[in-house]
Amino acid sequence: MKERLKIGISACFLHPDPTRTVFAKKTLQYIEQSMAHWVMSTGALPVMIPSPAGDTAETEPHFGDYAQWLDGLVLHGGADVWPGSYGETPLEERWSGDRIRDEYEIALIKAFVAAGKPVFGVCRGLQLINVAFGGTLLQDIGTQRPGALVHRDADRYDHNFHDLEIVPDSRMQALLEGAPSCKINSIHHQGIKDLAAGFVVEARCPDDGMIEAIRYTGPAYVAAVQWHPEFHHADLGTLDDTPLLNDFLDAAQAAKARTETKA
Repeated sequence: MKERLKIGISACFLHPDPTRTVFAKKTLQYIEQSMAHWVMSTGALPVMIPSPAGDTAETEPHFGDYAQWLDGLVLHGGADVWPGSYGETPLEERWSGDRIRDEYEIALIKAFVAAGKPVFGVCRGLQLINVAFGGTLLQDIGTQRPGALVHRDADRYDHNFHDLEIVPDSRMQALLEGAPSCKINSIHHQGIKDLAAGFVVEARCPDDGMIEAIRYTGPAYVAAVQWHPEFHHADLGTLDDTPLLNDFLDAAQAAKARTETKA
């Protein structure tokens, strides 16, 4: 029986907050069920990668250990990226983001790229990848691009849709050729401002030009989308993202084969 791929998923953080009534004094690390199920949908095993912290950090497994053991990494959505991660100060306190999570995920990206393992980002994952490689973000699309679409509607959430314009001759076009729909969900108020060096844009929102997908042109497999493929609604005619997941898993399988050959 073929051994299943092991795909790491970066954790979301819920930090101590005295205003909460449950686990107010505890830091929680977790992954969303929909993301785990998306990774599992083709038979891969999802594994949450916790962040080492506290007095025992020196004796815990390090990110390089996970990068060697796992076959690929998925970065998923959640808190804003801290503007300090790309050399800015928050325009408003509510856009301060999560500096601790930024540092954790940037370290994960570096570890997996160094190990030759593929990385795929979703929503915040796209933004964090762009920042990790030297790019910048719009802290709030509505404030800094007032003519843009409403890319996050709290009431409609994953039912807030717009079309996708795929760049001709891109890898994404080849993967999604013949797709019956290019309608995607939109659940973000931040986005790419300056694209990181070494990346190309693979898709945009046709209404305002916001970047919706990127891919690294260097030797490592690093790709990301701004929407949430794990929230696919076939009954509502949204884009079938399965080819994107399969492409990432193919890269993970290739990395696994290289690792086994070296061993």
